[in-house]
Amino acid sequence: MLEKPLARKDGKPERAVLVGLITRDQSRDLLAEYLDELEFLARTANAETICTFTQSLDHPDVRTFVGKGKFQEITEYIEEHDIDLLIFDDELSPSQLRNLGEALPETKVLDRANLILDIFAQRARTAHAKTQVELAQYQYLLPRLTNMWTHLQKQKGGIGMKGPGEKEIETDRRIIRDRISALKKDLSAIDRQMATQRGNRGALVRVALVGYTNAGKSTLMNRLAKSEVFAEDKLFATLDTTVRKVVVHNLPFLLSDTVGFIRKLPHQLVESFKSTLDETRESDLLVHVIDVSHPQFEDHLKVVEETLSSIGAGAQRTMLLFNKIDQLNDPEGEVDRPLLIEGLRQRFAQHDGPVLFLSAKTKEGMDSLREVLYAEVRELHVQRFPHNHFLY
Repeated sequence: MLEKPLARKDGKPERAVLVGLITRDQSRDLLAEYLDELEFLARTANAETICTFTQSLDHPDVRTFVGKGKFQEITEYIEEHDIDLLIFDDELSPSQLRNLGEALPETKVLDRANLILDIFAQRARTAHAKTQVELAQYQYLLPRLTNMWTHLQKQKGGIGMKGPGEKEIETDRRIIRDRISALKKDLSAIDRQMATQRGNRGALVRVALVGYTNAGKSTLMNRLAKSEVFAEDKLFATLDTTVRKVVVHNLPFLLSDTVGFIRKLPHQLVESFKSTLDETRESDLLVHVIDVSHPQFEDHLKVVEETLSSIGAGAQRTMLLFNKIDQLNDPEGEVDRPLLIEGLRQRFAQHDGPVLFLSAKTKEGMDSLREVLYAEVRELHVQRFPHNHFLY
């Protein structure tokens, strides 16, 4: 079910309109942050955001998410500006998806979850990632099947077209359930292979890079391991866990780069990627990479901590690594960078673990990181092999 990147027939990016709601639980400022991120997601999927619509409602309209008047405004804009995609920041119910599809038959309607699934489908490279993404896609699709493929609800006659009294939609549901079952079996087999690989890595200390998507984990991996892990300024640049052997002062350890997290991550993906995140759960030390230059970096930090806790990795020893200090600036222009960093250092002084500031891009602070990693890994190694610590 993996799909090709979003693109028009002329090869240009698809034109998108974004929609979000201001509610009692979501302020105007918070929605603005979410929509900025949604626009980044759309750009990552190769779509160009043309316009954004917002509305204040206590809760989403059960029929079309936004109110009747706002939906009419959106519909007219779509028709006038040759819009290909209508993307909602929150997950749409099956009935909302059906109603929107019927009202806009020439426009693709997506929600944030569907957009993220599309990006994951684009980025999947290995059999493991492709299997995980396809499973998540089918799990997302199954409850929406009736509304996404309404043409399949029609009865068809003829030999071999359907079972006695059975609609084609019911046949498709069964096919998808069978496919989900098969994908889960495939994933289980791959997971066993990966668990064996992890077991064969010996007794080396394991360190995992974790963080919000686009925080700079892959660039940091390339600096530490002197490798060529794919990295770019887009969300979810890599999906597969990459493991490299790193040596600092003759002390070897394994360093893994894991998939990034994001707000409102589809629960289907969290479930499907739990096996990939085993690398995180089984690591001895987590290095939480944070894009300190991002205005909402503290919110990102909390999202990662909550996700780690949900997968059973919340209690592991964690180093906070504030990356991209070369881009850190005071919005008011009144405080210089060293004072900003010192203020952050004091704010996170109570963290139970090392707190470092660096730029993986410019290499500023990389020497300090190596020294702290050496001390942390050495301590873990001594605990594991108390009689061999004299080697280091």
